Amino acid sequence: MADYPSSFDKDELLKCARGELFGPGNAQLPAPPMLMMDRITEVSADGGAHGKGHIVAEFDINPELWFFECHFPGNPIMPGCLGLDGLWQLTGFNLGWRGWQGRGYALGVGEVKLTGMVRPERKMLTYKIDFTKAIQTRRLTMGVADGIVEADGEVIYDVKGMKVALSES
Repeated sequence: MADYPSSFDKDELLKCARGELFGPGNAQLPAPPMLMMDRITEVSADGGAHGKGHIVAEFDINPELWFFECHFPGNPIMPGCLGLDGLWQLTGFNLGWRGWQGRGYALGVGEVKLTGMVRPERKMLTYKIDFTKAIQTRRLTMGVADGIVEADGEVIYDVKGMKVALSES
């Protein structure tokens, strides 16, 4: 297990986006505006509902975010795919945080339920991810997790069976 802190501020997330946190060729967050969180408040390899790891992060919502202007003019809503991408980003981050090597990529998701929207009036999204599997073998490094997204405390996304892998190629 690598020796990283269990919480990260925006500057540290930007360091990860530049490839400086886990080292070249390893898990990396996207740069803004695709970075879908402002801070990680908790991360573990053995916590969560299944004892296989978890991660919690927050994203501050403000009416000036880039997607509100274009999705949709006159009816601004954050695209649902961006919330899902935030969950994938954090799942991959957890694998890199464990010290596992390779670049992250999403493999898929089993089930997605969207029950609410992110409009400019919202203040904060909270991502909560619980790993059901974290696998590292000679040939495979992968995390499987369930997650939710809360908007101002209201669950608006419920995701089952997210899969993210790390590959050294």
